[in-house]
Amino acid sequence: MAKKIQVKQLKSSIKKPQNQKRTLEALGLKRIGQVVEHEATPNILGMIDKVKHLVSTQEA
Repeated sequence: MAKKIQVKQLKSSIKKPQNQKRTLEALGLKRIGQVVEHEATPNILGMIDKVKHLVSTQEA
């Protein structure tokens, strides 16, 4: 079974490039303070790395 990680949005996507906004949307994040849980696959980890300045992560 793959590890689970929790992703929390810390900062707004306003005035950020469109690709970063789409990445947050693809992760399921819509507002500051929202937490979503994903499996730690290479795809998800790459998306998190793309917006690491807007989110925080921790193991679930």
